[in-house]
Amino acid sequence: MIKDNTLGKGDFIMLKQYKTVLRGGEGEIVEKKSRFIATVIPIKDEQEAIAFIESMKKKYWNATHNCYAYVLGERFEIQRFSDDGEPGGTAGKPMLDVLLGEEIHNTAVVVTRYFGGTLLGTGGLVRAYSKATQEGLACSNIITKIYGYKLKITTDYTGLGKIQYILGQKKVPILDSVYTDKVELEILLPKDDVENLQEALVEATNGQVEIQIGQACYFAQVDGKMELFE
Repeated sequence: MIKDNTLGKGDFIMLKQYKTVLRGGEGEIVEKKSRFIATVIPIKDEQEAIAFIESMKKKYWNATHNCYAYVLGERFEIQRFSDDGEPGGTAGKPMLDVLLGEEIHNTAVVVTRYFGGTLLGTGGLVRAYSKATQEGLACSNIITKIYGYKLKITTDYTGLGKIQYILGQKKVPILDSVYTDKVELEILLPKDDVENLQEALVEATNGQVEIQIGQACYFAQVDGKMELFE
């Protein structure tokens, strides 16, 4: 994890940005006739993780193993895994290591194995469960949530062109526009960029701009559009 990727908010530490699963997916690999099916979902708490694991065990009740790993918290405070009967350290831990290595937060994965008749050995199992987890993540929709603010920019029509130019240069998406006797623009901006943008807009418009900073939030690009998250 990037060491400076944190922001203080009272006594609580917020990440500047982090990766997580928006929509889960399912991936499958075959190793020496053994099937490994990885199912991935986003989770908010351990109750969701446990319920998901139990549902996978019911769905794949006739499988040889249903191994799992999940992580929770902005600092990965909660880390759980299970080998579900596989040799110790060959399934759940490698799955967990993939989640941690990819820095995927608040996510659970179950890898279901149907034994194909050929032993894979310790190294083979580690590789298979790791590869299956990677395949499950590849089939999921992973987003990067950014910590920042919703800003409301108010200006007259004289300053509009300059403001639009600066926003375009900085690739700041405009969420909404309202045109009356003045112009109101609503944007989302990472916290670290707020001060610089304020200075640039004030200078470009000779102070003929009003900038209101709204509540802090996480946001991410989803299917080409910016979405807000709690």
